[in-house]
Amino acid sequence: MTDSRDFAASRRAFLGLAAGAGALALAGPARQARAQVRTNAHIVILGAGAAGTSLANRLVGRLDGARITIVDGRAEHWYQPGFTLIAAGLKPAGYSVSRTTEWLPDGVDFKAEYAAEIDPEAKRVGLASGESLDYDYLIVAPGLVLDWSGIEGFSLDMVGQNGIGAVYAGPEYAEATWRALDRFTDEGGEAVFTRPATEMKCAGAPLKYAFLTDDHARRKGNRGTTKITYAAHSGILFSVPIVNEKVRMLFERQEIETVYNHELRAIDPGKKTLTFATAEGQVEMPFDFTNVIPPMRAPEVVRQSGLSWADRWEGQGWVEVDQYTLRHLRYPEVFAAGDVAGVPKGKTAASVKWQVPVIEEHLVAQIAGDTTDAAYNGYTSCPLITRVGRAMMIEFDYNDNLVPSFPGVIAPLEELWISWLMKEVALKATYNAMLRGAA
Repeated sequence: MTDSRDFAASRRAFLGLAAGAGALALAGPARQARAQVRTNAHIVILGAGAAGTSLANRLVGRLDGARITIVDGRAEHWYQPGFTLIAAGLKPAGYSVSRTTEWLPDGVDFKAEYAAEIDPEAKRVGLASGESLDYDYLIVAPGLVLDWSGIEGFSLDMVGQNGIGAVYAGPEYAEATWRALDRFTDEGGEAVFTRPATEMKCAGAPLKYAFLTDDHARRKGNRGTTKITYAAHSGILFSVPIVNEKVRMLFERQEIETVYNHELRAIDPGKKTLTFATAEGQVEMPFDFTNVIPPMRAPEVVRQSGLSWADRWEGQGWVEVDQYTLRHLRYPEVFAAGDVAGVPKGKTAASVKWQVPVIEEHLVAQIAGDTTDAAYNGYTSCPLITRVGRAMMIEFDYNDNLVPSFPGVIAPLEELWISWLMKEVALKATYNAMLRGAA
């Protein structure tokens, strides 16, 4: 049990972190002023999400005379790390919503439409309107797509009804999922949580939501009438072995049952059953509440571009880049960042924060006829919520090494109040600073 002195010490430590550099210091190197490089290059950025927007803001300060065009048909910018908080009833849907144009720097050309074609041989991007953009450098950062068709019987209009949630689908769907969770934890029954077999954004989120469901049921005194099962897609719960073992122990402590090598294929909302593919064939499981997470893939325009890996992540379409430089292996003027980058780890906003400065350095050096040893080490971060008010700040790299930002202050495998505050309070400020190119 944590006593009042531990709580006070944690609180002082957190406030001390916030007082100096504030949220900007939470993850990653400080932004340093550098001389501008003169160029007339045309840089096209596909995607105005976390990666594309933060890179645009950084490049306008590094390049003098460059033409920068951002292509994205989304009118809204979503702070996706906030979806779990919305789905836990802690934030309204609007918490994660802002305008795309709010974050874009002056001096860039914004095309409020989607790319329809990428021709890396001709160095050209075709837009949905029919317009073509020739580029000297291309940044591929459109995020990923949620393949809802990969779950037979599911449609988004089911979310919030019959115990069906879908946290990843968007802010309004996360809020509808919370309403379904709230009803379920009032009534009790069987909850089943899953994750897809594809690569996915924030792979810790399915675990968080199982923990949060357990916590809400306990707070209402209904845990005894509630069964919670986590159906893992493979033989593990988390890709980092030491974290996997910790989660396994916590699931055991919280009486969350686990089945392995179950891949969700279908849902029947009438019968309230989920169908899984397993080594033994199809298996049905009943549910009263579930959070549907579909397979995830690169957008079709990327999958059809010839930029994807041919021999890795079959059918998913992640861009074929060097895992350290984020530069394309066959087209040196092309980089990829964020969810779409074909690297072993890194589909989180925290990863973007470390990827973007590396791309910036390599792109600017390439324009200047120079080289750089800047490298992305696979850093990613997962504030793994275990209950409201407690989380583990899990940070790791390509080699599955734990790489805590604040050793001695935040123990990565401990359920701490300070780690919860990082998730609930500090990370959004850090994210916003990243979008502005300031962190």
